[in-house]
Amino acid sequence: MNDPRDADERPERAAAARRLVRDGYDRASQAYRGDTFEYAGSAYQYWLERFIARLPRGARVLDLGCGNGLPVARELARRGFVVTGMDLSAVQVERARVLVPSAHFECADMTEAPLGESRYDGVVAFHSIINVPLADQPALVRRMRDALVPGGTLLLTAGQEPWTGIEQHWRGVRDVAMFYAHAGAATYREWLMQAGAQIDEQGRTPQHGEPGYAVFLARRA
Repeated sequence: MNDPRDADERPERAAAARRLVRDGYDRASQAYRGDTFEYAGSAYQYWLERFIARLPRGARVLDLGCGNGLPVARELARRGFVVTGMDLSAVQVERARVLVPSAHFECADMTEAPLGESRYDGVVAFHSIINVPLADQPALVRRMRDALVPGGTLLLTAGQEPWTGIEQHWRGVRDVAMFYAHAGAATYREWLMQAGAQIDEQGRTPQHGEPGYAVFLARRA
């Protein structure tokens, strides 16, 4: 089997992809997510509630690719957790600081920024690894696992089927593009196990998505 990372392994292509992602979320921030979000009944609710059920009271949680903070960081902070959000887009981070003032937000590249060793009770990456070049994804999965305390929980959503490409006029915003990289559910499962994560649940969001996104609840054993 060919390594799915081969498609974008060259550093210059990975750097260009990061610029595209940063620019896309900066310029289409409002089009991607407004200042309000109806959490109840959303595609986020089922898996985020299962993640929350595994966290201790007052848990420290890292939200990677937090966007404008809605709905993940806001819901976690509302439940009394200590939330740190990280995002590549300065526009998204500034909005998150206003919309979820009880959480802490950092503007950083999650593939490069220090996440800390055994620092968090939970790490969530909801629809964020999908914008990371494939060549960087296995190391990022390992770093997510390493950021957890023993027994800590990881919630990861990723591409269900292998695909790498660019979407033009993203979210209906003219001349804005977005980069995507999906290794496929079987590959993410393998990467998690290689990283030393114990997979407790695997599913799909939305439940009947075609193909939708793969979802993993895993823990640092």
